[in-house]
Amino acid sequence: MDQDEALMALDNIVTQFNTYEDFLDSQITTVDLYYLEDESLARQLVELGYRGTGEIIKRADFEARKAAIEIARLAERTQKKALTSAGKDLKDNFLKALAVREEDNRNGKVSSVIFIRDKNSHGQEVSGYIDYAHRLKTQDFEVYFNGKRRLLPRPTDLSFYNWDSHTAVCNSTPNYQVIADNPEGLLFKYKRDRKILNVDPKAQPGDNSTRIPIQTDLYIQAIIFDHISRRKT
Repeated sequence: MDQDEALMALDNIVTQFNTYEDFLDSQITTVDLYYLEDESLARQLVELGYRGTGEIIKRADFEARKAAIEIARLAERTQKKALTSAGKDLKDNFLKALAVREEDNRNGKVSSVIFIRDKNSHGQEVSGYIDYAHRLKTQDFEVYFNGKRRLLPRPTDLSFYNWDSHTAVCNSTPNYQVIADNPEGLLFKYKRDRKILNVDPKAQPGDNSTRIPIQTDLYIQAIIFDHISRRKT
């Protein structure tokens, strides 16, 4: 049995029995109890490998794996509770699109880049590309999902352009490297698998990437690029 199979077998046992004692009891036969006349002694013999009907599992291994599975379960539950979009009555397609992608962007399964073009609070037209996963980690999205504020590009995002003041800014993030000097236009390199995301509407977005225009009443224009990393972990 290789390491993966052994771990799978241990997981099956750990999830089947609440305690190590329950596992030991499952290995004791009625014949054992008849001759030994002592349940504690029967358990000790199973633990030592002298008696029993199945594979020998050490108490420390059982309890360590039990704890690891419980930690993973609690972490998954916490992650689901932490979704800012959960339970919100979202009307606009853009907010619905963000909600659908929130969990996968938080856990790294998908990396979304959001393009938004609209007017800011000063009436100036702005546009830019937002690293959704990075923004989720650095900002509370409650104000966006509950409709109190609109998500707009900032000078600290992947790219930002103010059409009135002609201010242009580009910034790399923990997820993407900005390639701004490309003659064909702006490119983003995803750092995990080094794949290029091309945001030019006339070009293909790149390997494992999609470009999805969003019909929304909140913005002049909104597009979401989704990239799925194929890097083995």
